[in-house]
Amino acid sequence: MNSPMIQLLVLVSIAVFLILRLKNVLGTREGFEKPPVADQTSQRRGGPALEVIEGGPDLDIADHVPEDSDAGKALARMKRIEPSFGVSDFLGGARGAYEMIVMGYEKGELAQIQPFLSEEIYESFVDGVAAREDQGLTIEANFIGVRETELVDARLDDATNEAELKIRFVAELTSAVRDAGGDIIEGSTKEIKRQKDTWVFARIMGSDDPNWMLVSTDG
Repeated sequence: MNSPMIQLLVLVSIAVFLILRLKNVLGTREGFEKPPVADQTSQRRGGPALEVIEGGPDLDIADHVPEDSDAGKALARMKRIEPSFGVSDFLGGARGAYEMIVMGYEKGELAQIQPFLSEEIYESFVDGVAAREDQGLTIEANFIGVRETELVDARLDDATNEAELKIRFVAELTSAVRDAGGDIIEGSTKEIKRQKDTWVFARIMGSDDPNWMLVSTDG
């Protein structure tokens, strides 16, 4: 075998060797492939299992009253009648209703809050506003905010599905009573006072009317 042929065979052997080495190192990917993703399934299996236990505590109730109390049991029955009902959601709405009702009464603007008042409460508000007007008195009030909202009690009439929720509010506001001449005879426009009220809201659970009505103001 002549020398050129031997050199050619040596070069071919080297080329084949290099190709095989590159194939082993780089694999057989083609085109622009995404990098390999670790198998997260096996990783998840290795971690602690999260098990949902049916019949566990309802935190929406337990965060406000003991579940085994009369109030807790009443709330549970309310939620069975109306699954969309949430205690925390109700308390959030009650905060807004409290401010709206307080300021509606202070300003004598009862029309917008009437749908949220029982007939007895509405009539008492009307009498209070009328008495102020007869004396020529006006109230200048500024609502600062609700500082505390606490569920005190909950009851459900199983015969009528009427629910009652007693809520304790602690709010801050300024309030001044002016006489017909505009002079302040009570309160202050600058001094912030803390006001505490315990109100009872009622509603027929499962009814089409979503509004809770104020039925009692225990003070």
